[in-house]
Amino acid sequence: MFTSTSKKKSVQSIVFLLFRIMSYSVVAILFLIIGFIVMRGIGVISWDFLTKAPEDGMTKGGIFPAIVGTLYLVLGSMLVAFPIGVMSGIYITEYATNKQFVRVVRVMTNNLGGIPSIVFGLFGMSLFVHTLKFGDSLIAGSLTLGLLALPLIIRVTEEALKSIPDVYRHGSLALGATKLQTIIRVILPAAFPNIMTGLILSIGRVSGETAPILFTAAAYFLPHLPSSMFDQVMALPYHLYVIATSGTDLEATRPMAYGTALVLIVIVLVMNVLANLLRKRR
Repeated sequence: MFTSTSKKKSVQSIVFLLFRIMSYSVVAILFLIIGFIVMRGIGVISWDFLTKAPEDGMTKGGIFPAIVGTLYLVLGSMLVAFPIGVMSGIYITEYATNKQFVRVVRVMTNNLGGIPSIVFGLFGMSLFVHTLKFGDSLIAGSLTLGLLALPLIIRVTEEALKSIPDVYRHGSLALGATKLQTIIRVILPAAFPNIMTGLILSIGRVSGETAPILFTAAAYFLPHLPSSMFDQVMALPYHLYVIATSGTDLEATRPMAYGTALVLIVIVLVMNVLANLLRKRR
């Protein structure tokens, strides 16, 4: 009996050690990637690099139009995806009674989330750029990225609402509130922190996507800011791809590529921190 117990404890200790090593490995890989980008790109970061437009075919100057374009695309995509995703999650969780229909929607949502981003780009080009005649524009890119982020927001919203105990719903209904009032005033405020997790993850994904905006919105060289939703924009992911792979003097532009990557990482980090602060306040 003693030997069996000792053996179980030894196996448990080994398994826990492996889990701990794997967890630390993930953190180490993350810091390794960030450290690599910081070491290569910090020397390029300057006020001019952040506030000036690109010059000489993007071999000189800054990345200000690409920064603004990225923020526009992220904001536009979230304005599209977040309301639709949250309302879809509410309907699936709170209103839909046909279990077969809910099961089909969940399967389709999971399949939609697994589609490669380049396919979203081709679809966005076909629908928004050509069929709806938006052209290569900010609105076409935002709608495409919104579709890309939609499955994640739906699933996170659904799980957030399902995590709220039914006693909240029963108590509100017992006090005379309607179902809609219960959802708006009781369920959504309680689930809001978890719903914000979906927003955070979606921001992180769409801000770094290159393929969808390559077909729908991104401009190779555009040293000015868009003046309307139907103008093309520069974006940090596409700008990074261009200066890292195109041109005749890649060695000269490579530090700018690392600097651009560092700025993109910082922007995503700042957005995530702000969203987390909002979630904690709620």
